[in-house]
Amino acid sequence: MEGTEGMERSRERDITQKKERLLALMAEYALQDTMVAFSGGADSSLLLKLACEAAAETGKKVYGVTVQTRLHPLGEAGEARRAAQEMGAIHLILTVDELEEAGIVDNPPDRCYLCKKYLFRKMLERAGELGIPFILEGTNEDDLHVYRPGIKALKELGIASPLANVHMTKEEVRTLAAAYGLQAASKPAVPCLATRFPYGTSLTYGKMRQVEQGENYLKGLGLRNVRLRVHGTVARIEVDAEEFPVLMSRRVEAAAYLKGLGYGYVTLDLEGFRSGSMDYAGAAENINLGDDLENIQY
Repeated sequence: MEGTEGMERSRERDITQKKERLLALMAEYALQDTMVAFSGGADSSLLLKLACEAAAETGKKVYGVTVQTRLHPLGEAGEARRAAQEMGAIHLILTVDELEEAGIVDNPPDRCYLCKKYLFRKMLERAGELGIPFILEGTNEDDLHVYRPGIKALKELGIASPLANVHMTKEEVRTLAAAYGLQAASKPAVPCLATRFPYGTSLTYGKMRQVEQGENYLKGLGLRNVRLRVHGTVARIEVDAEEFPVLMSRRVEAAAYLKGLGYGYVTLDLEGFRSGSMDYAGAAENINLGDDLENIQY
């Protein structure tokens, strides 16, 4: 028991120290107008909240910029707008068509790098128009230790990542976001729909809307973390292992629905939900971005 209590005290101490360093960083940024790349997820919500609180002390403006992209589920931009306005930020939406303009129509292994480079260049253009010298975004410590080629693009463009700078993990972000009363604290990650397809697959908006429709249906069954990975005519379902019984109790209905969307075969992945599962098939070996992502400094 004492060991458990000691670990908990150590964890609380770590979060407190990281929070203090993060608040000091945000106070520095708030000396000027600030732009935050705001998706509405836990990471960017915490950043935007802290940016708004810091700016309240300096009288500067905070812009939360959401990219309206067809590679993400519809409705995310609307939720982001409501959240940003509640925090006191000026919300901006940039509408893009990165499937064609970012050169990712064939879903290359460096898709995330190409997409991030394209999207943040657009944000930098908007920031320049507003006279804002920098953009903040929500990469956290955990992101530095998995396959995230987009991080290289952020570094090249000089985008600031305060959460990674203070080594705050995803769990710590969620804990701190909950302490601030942010609804996004427990919100599951919503990665772009291109992640549902193997690298080298020709992407279309029709295919991605089909995936979105399937995932929305599965979430409607009460499943929390859901990914519908598509391999040709095969739809591979990933859900948390403890929720297998929920899905299996509706398996006939679920299979019929997904087949109705056009999939020939419907399978359940016995390994369960795992973020980035399409990267496990040697993705990191197929691309050399020139940096050890774990050693990127902000």
